Amino acid sequence: MSQLPEQPAGTSVPTSADVARLAGVSRATVSYVLNNNTTVRISESTRVRVREAAADLGYVPHAAARSLRAGHTRMVLLPAAPTPAGRPHERFFTGLEADLRRLDYTVVRYGSVGLGADEAARAWAELRPVAVVSPSGITLTPKGIGVLTRSGAKAVITLGPQPVDGAHALVMDQEEIGGCAVRHLLSRGRRRIGVVIPQEPGLAPYAAPRLAGAVRAVEESSSGARVQPLPLRFDEASAQDLAGRWRGLGVDAVFAYDDEYAMLLMRALQDARVAIPAETAVIGAGDLMLCRLLRPRLSSVRTELATAQPLAEMIDRLVQNPGGAPERHDLLRAAAVGREST
Repeated sequence: MSQLPEQPAGTSVPTSADVARLAGVSRATVSYVLNNNTTVRISESTRVRVREAAADLGYVPHAAARSLRAGHTRMVLLPAAPTPAGRPHERFFTGLEADLRRLDYTVVRYGSVGLGADEAARAWAELRPVAVVSPSGITLTPKGIGVLTRSGAKAVITLGPQPVDGAHALVMDQEEIGGCAVRHLLSRGRRRIGVVIPQEPGLAPYAAPRLAGAVRAVEESSSGARVQPLPLRFDEASAQDLAGRWRGLGVDAVFAYDDEYAMLLMRALQDARVAIPAETAVIGAGDLMLCRLLRPRLSSVRTELATAQPLAEMIDRLVQNPGGAPERHDLLRAAAVGREST
């Protein structure tokens, strides 16, 4: 490979023509290689030479110019929800981002805190994404979906407990988490089951269906068990207040919404001298590593986010073939992991 020519201070931004000269190829070849165009046959040695030249010069393709030539962007927008959805979701989105980049999409995480549903959609539309994957912390409406599609989005995908009219849906069945937790408690002989209902804003879309799943599991069991909702804020004072009233509640087990609420409540119950699991069994959800470090070790519901087709490939398929009927894919698998706390 030729030696990189010296460039004076203040030199202009390197262009594809500079890369072509350094690599000894045409500008068209540079474009084909750096845009991962596989429709034109180019030898692997030439591709390597072009990539090395681009790296030596510090050249990167201009996304906006490429979008103008193609008539659309390669940007997939991943809006940030105003409330954290937990580690399984973060792992899911991190993997999705990596897979989309391998398919030559530009992935943008976009903060949407403080924006209403339709305001958020208009803000996203300004970026002209080719696809949007919206988490459940942001409520898209059919109107917002229309704004996005008219601005050029070929695929709008919602991730949450319920589908939205006009969008493809990745449905996370939160009821199954609550049902899985309560079925585990029933299998341990528990019949008076409390279900923690977080009082923090933004968690209702998760908490309400988890409670509904717990109630349904009891009804389907014909065990004579009962479910009692237990409101709880995520702070020590609220947990201590609930633990102080615990024996008067008459419960012998609790599904504590998730692992973090379970840890908060379990510590307060231990401080109140409530024996776990002898007096009260405790189970969370999320299966964090900390579950195994606590004493007693915390039982939890392990959740996995998965689709039959890798999600990045599904997004690419929807982008390549827009206009079809909205698709629904059930995304969540749940399994109870029993440990010492139950």
